[in-house]
Amino acid sequence: MTESLPEETSPVDASHWDPPMPDAPGFVHTVVETPGLRTHVASIGGGTPVLALHGFPEHWWQWRGVARTIAAQGYQVICPDLRGAGWTVADDPRFDREIWLRDQLALLDALGIERAHVVSHDYGSVAAMQLTYAHPERVRTHVQLAVPPFFMTPQLGLAPGFRHMPKFVWHRPGTSMAYLFSDAYLAHPLSEAEIAAYLAPMSRPEIDGALRPTMRRLILPEAAGMATGAYRRQRLTVPTLAVFGREDYPWSEKLLRRACRNAERHADHFELAFVDDAKHYITDDQPDAVARLALDWFDRAG
Repeated sequence: MTESLPEETSPVDASHWDPPMPDAPGFVHTVVETPGLRTHVASIGGGTPVLALHGFPEHWWQWRGVARTIAAQGYQVICPDLRGAGWTVADDPRFDREIWLRDQLALLDALGIERAHVVSHDYGSVAAMQLTYAHPERVRTHVQLAVPPFFMTPQLGLAPGFRHMPKFVWHRPGTSMAYLFSDAYLAHPLSEAEIAAYLAPMSRPEIDGALRPTMRRLILPEAAGMATGAYRRQRLTVPTLAVFGREDYPWSEKLLRRACRNAERHADHFELAFVDDAKHYITDDQPDAVARLALDWFDRAG
């Protein structure tokens, strides 16, 4: 296997996508076909691969700032749209607990990538953490953003961090998700054009309709496994850095360090980091700081 995208991967013209795709200079767009799935992938740079897994309601464009900085240091950042998001197309709308895991393994295989650094945000971190636990041989390091490790000891004070989930579980197709880009989750407001760019794929019925099954069949079962200690009975061997914005309520440094105080019992190499002037959408609030932390982690832990 190689450590970069195969030469035979053919770029596609992003200007013809429906709905229109937001612009991000320097990215190459491809469609990677695996059984039952046509994954849209945006990539930039060349060198050691970095798999970047987006959050909700975002897609590859979330990484436009972070990826450019990482790529400039000799990495190829590969940003797929997860099943149920962005411009990826699935033949079957059904979800199960490990479908994202299978998707990422198939994607890495199709791209000829044996091992990659992984950077993830929000629900993309679920796919990333499944990958690190089930197939650590495929992951060099992991940087997860705005999500605690699966071995975390539950803390009552962190319960508000899951306050958004009931609305997702009972999401009614056609309901706008623009409310998520509020000052509750962003330290720096996004423009209307930026919010529209993030929400554009939700105009596709199959994407809008994917939120409920994603939550009910994938996210909630994983959250239950974390809460009941399933992952505390396993060993995290991939070096993992969890990064939070200092203004991301309720994920305070005090509560997180308490929740992760026995990390050495569950993980070979785990650290916490905090970014000033940032909330949940940390890659929009502070993309340069996120990129610097990721590059430092690749160097120190990889």
